[in-house]
Amino acid sequence: MAREIISTDKAPQAIGTYSQAVKVDNTVYLSGQIPLLPETMQLVEGDIEAQIVQVFENLKAVAAAAGADFSHVVKLNVFLTDLANFPVVNEVMARYFHEPYPARAAIGVAALPKAAEVEMDAVLAID
Repeated sequence: MAREIISTDKAPQAIGTYSQAVKVDNTVYLSGQIPLLPETMQLVEGDIEAQIVQVFENLKAVAAAAGADFSHVVKLNVFLTDLANFPVVNEVMARYFHEPYPARAAIGVAALPKAAEVEMDAVLAID
């Protein structure tokens, strides 16, 4: 089993005891991303849409560091502190993903790190 740690400065650095992503054979596991700006490690300013966009940009940067893009995403997990924001997730997600869409879960949570309103992680399959 070939295992590789994926890291990039184009996404927020890990704020705990984890890697941005781990590649095992042809599968890449992206750690959860919150809407931190990589340059400052501060939450992006703006509404929930701005937060969702930043999370997708962070995930995209880590995927690119693994030699992949969103067409390789097979599973996406979305964590929201307010499930009423899920329609905004769908709207923004349509800018980043095209059919066939990945499998997805949406989970309502009480709180997220740094008081973020959204966090996402993903699994990618690379040929």
